[in-house]
Amino acid sequence: MAQVNSTLPLTLLDLGYRKAGAVRIYDQNSLDDDGAIIPFTDQLAIVTHYAMLQNRKFGKVFEKKARDFVESWTQNITAKQLGEHGNIVEEPQGFQTYLFAELFKAPFPGPEKPKFTFIDLFAGIGGFRMALQNLGGQCVFSSEWDAQAQKTYFANYGEVPFGDITKESTKKYIPDGFDILCAGFPCQAFSLAGKRLGFAETRGTLFFDVAEILRRKQPKALFLENVKGLAIHDKGKTLKTILNTLDEVGYVVPTPQIINAMYFGVPQHRERIYIVGFRKDLGITADDFTYPEQKEVTKHWIDVREAKPVASKYYLSTTYVNTLINHKKRHEAKGNGFGYAIIPDDGVANAIVVGGMGRERNIIIDTRQSDLTPTTRIKGEYNRDGWRRMTPREWGALQGYPVYDTGNGDPIFVIPVADASAYKQFGNSVAVPAIQATAEQILKTLRKRR
Repeated sequence: MAQVNSTLPLTLLDLGYRKAGAVRIYDQNSLDDDGAIIPFTDQLAIVTHYAMLQNRKFGKVFEKKARDFVESWTQNITAKQLGEHGNIVEEPQGFQTYLFAELFKAPFPGPEKPKFTFIDLFAGIGGFRMALQNLGGQCVFSSEWDAQAQKTYFANYGEVPFGDITKESTKKYIPDGFDILCAGFPCQAFSLAGKRLGFAETRGTLFFDVAEILRRKQPKALFLENVKGLAIHDKGKTLKTILNTLDEVGYVVPTPQIINAMYFGVPQHRERIYIVGFRKDLGITADDFTYPEQKEVTKHWIDVREAKPVASKYYLSTTYVNTLINHKKRHEAKGNGFGYAIIPDDGVANAIVVGGMGRERNIIIDTRQSDLTPTTRIKGEYNRDGWRRMTPREWGALQGYPVYDTGNGDPIFVIPVADASAYKQFGNSVAVPAIQATAEQILKTLRKRR
């Protein structure tokens, strides 16, 4: 019997026994069909997917392994190892009941009576999922390799995404018969070795795995999102290869469109290219689909600012402020427009992106905080002019996530990670309202052809 050298990080599940420590699993159930060890996060993915889908046909693909894993965990996790909370696993059924009960406490579970189904690839923190669930969709498979993003995804949807989508051991858990494939895949250069500008040239890239899943599973529609630069990447060859590949695997693709999130209820100037496609046998033509109209800006920065004064740690030090000012002056002297930007209350934020520039191009003036005592080590002192960076929750609001308490009992998006990870996750996310508006157009087009 193979020995599993990984540990079971109970804190990832956040089931209330954070001090339980780690438990080693030595079990045949931890092996896949080829005898390789299944990573623990993928074990969690299988169990949580089954928990969400166990009463539906899409849960069948997860059922056997999910039950095997729960049995293994029950046998290996003892009351002693769980310390003060050990009484919850005195019997196997007690552990299983407790585990599944906690999973269903997620603030954003799928609908009880779904209208359609989709899969969420390169899922991040679930922007596609949030948007499509708002329209009545049920997610039947998710994949995201980043461990911190997996934590946030689980905390909000009760489901741990699978890890490496390039592995066959991951792809085999994608159910048959779902309606829409969603993916915010990375922009990568293709080899263009044979210059056929199609499926063959995408090998070795993550888009290849998207295309391969489309080829095998043949969902009714696809919805892809990428950076605006994809349109001109490698002189347009990358996009041409993607469109040719989608044609090869059986999809009609209307002309991709660059969508700006600021026209869909979030005060952020964020342009991204959207690619929509429909399976050819549905009889849908490119002219049958229309992207949502980009009409007007309806919200401004002040509309998503945190209601209460924020912690002093978000304010810039005097040293940092001077550095930004001097940096901008040097570029202005050279005729460049680089440097920090201050967003006025009635303005629209620049695109939030990972890295310092994403914050420096979105500085705001907020004089509400009177206690500017440093809570961390900084050079100088906090400035007294109100210059601060936006908070992670404000970034979440700029992407259209429900991050604030409305007072109406609506669920609030959970941020279970440190600020550095939260900025990265929101910066990499899709803008939920723009995705939702486009997905609604996809559904309208599909309904017309029923």
